[in-house]
Amino acid sequence: MDKQIKHNNDSGLGEECGVFGMYDLDGTDVASSIYYGLFSLQHRGQESCGIAVSRTDGPERNSSVCKGMGLVNEVFNAQQLENMHGDIGVGHVRYSTAGASIAENTQPLVLNYIKGTLSVAHNGNLVNALKLRRELELNGAIFQTSIDSEVIAYLIARERLKAGRAEEAVKRAAERLQGAYSLVVASPRKLIGARDPFGFRPLCIGKRGNAYILASETCALDTIGADFIRDVKPGEIVAITADGIKSDMGMAGGRTARCIFEYIYFARPDSYIDGICVHESRLTAGKILAQTHPADADIVTGVPESGNAAAMGYAMESGIPYSAAFVKNSYVGRTFIKPKQSARESSVMVKLNALKSVVDGKRVIMIDDSIVRGTTSARIVKILKDAGAKEVHVRISSPPFLYPCYFGTDIPSSGQLIAYNHTVDEICQLIGADSLGYLDASRLGELTGGRLDYCSACFSGNYPIEPPKEDIRGDYER
Repeated sequence: MDKQIKHNNDSGLGEECGVFGMYDLDGTDVASSIYYGLFSLQHRGQESCGIAVSRTDGPERNSSVCKGMGLVNEVFNAQQLENMHGDIGVGHVRYSTAGASIAENTQPLVLNYIKGTLSVAHNGNLVNALKLRRELELNGAIFQTSIDSEVIAYLIARERLKAGRAEEAVKRAAERLQGAYSLVVASPRKLIGARDPFGFRPLCIGKRGNAYILASETCALDTIGADFIRDVKPGEIVAITADGIKSDMGMAGGRTARCIFEYIYFARPDSYIDGICVHESRLTAGKILAQTHPADADIVTGVPESGNAAAMGYAMESGIPYSAAFVKNSYVGRTFIKPKQSARESSVMVKLNALKSVVDGKRVIMIDDSIVRGTTSARIVKILKDAGAKEVHVRISSPPFLYPCYFGTDIPSSGQLIAYNHTVDEICQLIGADSLGYLDASRLGELTGGRLDYCSACFSGNYPIEPPKEDIRGDYER
């Protein structure tokens, strides 16, 4: 996900962006397939989106671009897609801050330079973006956006002037980047994917017929009827050409640190990330909660959507029946995407309603994925109690947030996190619950079957990369 580089005033938790790239070696237009791929990644970004395509057999600078603010089905229409001709292209769905939520910051970024056209889509966050940006500006670079993704695009374009191949330019640029990035890049004749050496953000490869796909999640491959080939490995750069896939693992080999919150919340439950089924991860989290934080109750329910699987896991382990206690308005975005705190709070009532017939007179175990400031959790507990719930026992399928994230998740500074300033008992009181239990941080590894190294710095403060001395994340209004 691109991040605003300048510093604002308030901050909040946010989610990821989604990237999608496609190259059809038969020469078929790919815009419609990219559209459906982005549609399936809509959960990763709901503020803006874009598609850029070009013809590999056409003249230089023949790209066709459509970007805008809003959801995928709001920005694109059938006529626009029909007019976008190109057998190679990239797409992006974006989550941003309120301050950076402007048309200029939409992706993909498309650069026309001496070697042709370069289209870049980025998911992640760099910790050295400001340093690189200043260095480039001192050498004459002029930036049109406030996002670190443009820094990446500019570096690739500059390196391409000296490199014999586009993928070599991507590698040289990537060697200067510190932090989280999953990149999809379309050059005039190649589709290139790159994943940072830590593997913070997901990226996978698929194939449909004679077309290759790069996507943030496997659910996007399923949506367009493509077969999953494999994940792009941490530190790997892949180049897709008419000759197939070429891999460069030159940056790999050190410690990896996948974002554990992909498994807890961000990814769609039907996705597989680095071989791990997201749905199974959430079931496991619920089972752990039932083992470590049991409660006498009549039903277990989840806060849609990411709390549902964990609630099922809790029910399976505890023997307490699972029941859907909430009706969700599917047309309302995730609550912490709202630009201001007041909007986020009021949207909870619009987004969720409790089924009175399910909870009235019942002792309810409510499973959610996280507590940030506590305001939303308090409102959801109140919704249940207003519907007649006798008790509400809250269980959270992640440990308490204690530290900010610098790798693509807008977790606020510590002072704004309720768990940093309050004990569990105090939080329980503040949200109006009858009891509260978090996932034990020591058991996070079970969510990936103990098979993957992961980043949990937002819970532990143990960052895999030294955090920047200057907080380039910006502080974001929610």
